[in-house]
Amino acid sequence: MKKLLSIRNTAMNLLARREHSASELLQKLKLREHAEDDILNAIKELQTDNLQSDARFTESFVNQRVNAGHGPIKIRHELRRKGVDEELVDAYLDPFQNSWSERMSEQRIRKFGVEIPNEYALKMKQARFLQNRGFSPESVMRLFR
Repeated sequence: MKKLLSIRNTAMNLLARREHSASELLQKLKLREHAEDDILNAIKELQTDNLQSDARFTESFVNQRVNAGHGPIKIRHELRRKGVDEELVDAYLDPFQNSWSERMSEQRIRKFGVEIPNEYALKMKQARFLQNRGFSPESVMRLFR
């Protein structure tokens, strides 16, 4: 019981700093050499008490990344690495579906200015920047037509 309380307190300290996915908590608590079954029980308790929520984590993460100018491909990839369920990812990325082109254009203008270059090499430099931000190659190429 004391061990479970210790795991819970450690997890709550992590959650006090920022939201974490259940998978992230599991990995961080494993590094502190707790038994996996004990960790899973503690995480379930935290979820029952609504102290840990993958939905809340996903919403927070998506909003932060969108506001930082990242595209859907990069955000989806990062959430997958953090162990978030694909349905949750879809649910929180879906509201931005109609604004990705506008957001991509804003990122290009912020970095390179309003003028779209005529030179192929400069276009490709801008395209690589946008693709690295997580926008699809197809949408990037539409921007330069």
